[in-house]
Amino acid sequence: MTFSLIAREPETGHLGVAVASRFFAVGATIPFITPFGAIASQALVNPVWGVEGGKLLAAGDFPETVLKTLKSKDSGHHQRQVHLMTADGQSAGFTGSECIDWAGHKTAENISVAGNMLAGERVLEDMLSCYLDTKSVPFAERLLLAMEAGEAAGGDKRGRQSASLTIHRGEAFPWLDLRCDDDAEPLIEIRRLLDVAGERYIHFTEMMGSSANFSGHADRSKIEALIKAGEEARKAENKPSASRQFERP
Repeated sequence: MTFSLIAREPETGHLGVAVASRFFAVGATIPFITPFGAIASQALVNPVWGVEGGKLLAAGDFPETVLKTLKSKDSGHHQRQVHLMTADGQSAGFTGSECIDWAGHKTAENISVAGNMLAGERVLEDMLSCYLDTKSVPFAERLLLAMEAGEAAGGDKRGRQSASLTIHRGEAFPWLDLRCDDDAEPLIEIRRLLDVAGERYIHFTEMMGSSANFSGHADRSKIEALIKAGEEARKAENKPSASRQFERP
């Protein structure tokens, strides 16, 4: 019922998971990211694979070992599809024998893609090709472009309903976590949200605390300067805000 990708940006070590499906609120149950790796648990979803898999990655287990352990615990594993990636880019995938066609998974360096109930294998092939061909594109945009390529190839054969885009920068909390839970064009909505995030939110995240710097950079003037520069750049391009915010008079 879903197609997803997990990717690692080698220059920074940032991890991202993007998902789309003809299923409600797909971002609530499928993506799991920790400082030790990322997991997407889908098909007949069992989110415990994400929770327990994260613990196994934290303990240093190899990807294939993690999957073997989780399969041994789950009597319904024939209906599960799970793929994962470690913080250093090692990946592995599992597609249960009872997942609904077309179903499968593919990997390349620093990228893993998987899907079930797809229009065909080309969905994953086009996702993989798009990602590998867009190395100069910023990470979040690159993930979204790959998902859009999968949708253009037919995506979930039943249709569209929800999507999510999550990126962690080595922390237990996300740097970016965008969701569209119920929409006829969820990836278009994720793209709009990514544009809105670039207006203010992403500038703000640069000031947040981290495991290496608890206090972060608590200087509002720097945030406001970055936001103002972005507003001026959009005005110069005659590009209106993508936000649907409401300003009180």
